Amino acid sequence: MASHSEHHALLASLRWQIAMGADEAILEEAAPRARRTAPPPAPAPERGPEPVRGAAAPVARKATPHGEAAAALAEKASTLDELRDAMAGFTGSPLRETATNLVFGDGIPGAPVMVIGEAPGAEEDRQGKPFVGASGQLLDRMFASIGLNRAESLYITNILPFRPPGNRTPTDAEISLFLPFVLRHVALARPRLLVLAGGVAAKGILQSREGITRLRGRWHQVSILGDKVLMAMPTLHPAYLLRNPIAKRDAWADLLMLQRAMNDGGIGAKEKP
Repeated sequence: MASHSEHHALLASLRWQIAMGADEAILEEAAPRARRTAPPPAPAPERGPEPVRGAAAPVARKATPHGEAAAALAEKASTLDELRDAMAGFTGSPLRETATNLVFGDGIPGAPVMVIGEAPGAEEDRQGKPFVGASGQLLDRMFASIGLNRAESLYITNILPFRPPGNRTPTDAEISLFLPFVLRHVALARPRLLVLAGGVAAKGILQSREGITRLRGRWHQVSILGDKVLMAMPTLHPAYLLRNPIAKRDAWADLLMLQRAMNDGGIGAKEKP
């Protein structure tokens, strides 16, 4: 018999799944459903992996001295600690002057799933950890609903390590500047799968001009430092879900895709031929 705490956790997970619009069992066998008066519309077929370069025109990136310096620092880092130190010492962005803390990562390096968000918010800036505010709490509940958590199976970071003033959206120039650090971060963390939370992360990592609503719902191939290909799943940012609860159904569909990929040994990191 489950303990009181286990019972409470199970109920919390069930409430989250209901709020997400869950209408598909995540166990091996689904429970029988009552017959409906009219059959539901057939779900759209799940699309397989699509190479990024064929999906949309890449975002133009112009090399700058600061960008070249960032790339050089990132390349030299051979461990996550060295990468953190390199980012802390990087002076090529004014964001470090207005932020309180460098927000590097949280969770378990080497975890099978790595989540990349957009930029730290006010609470993340205060604590120096990603996704610890309201959207972070929602993120934790989302992944807990499919059995993933920061203590065992998740590693989390952001495109930007510093909070933009006023929580504004990162600019294309800022995304481009910090992208070498992010790609090195992924290479050193060595996840099996990437989850790109929000449009900024999706466009930055996929180098795409398409919006998150067009990018989500399918897997994309991402080249990491030229020698490894990872599968990446864009999804809606938890902050967007807090403002638009009706979109939780789409986020739930993405989580189910992630769970199926976790259970399928054929999807994950691959070396380039």
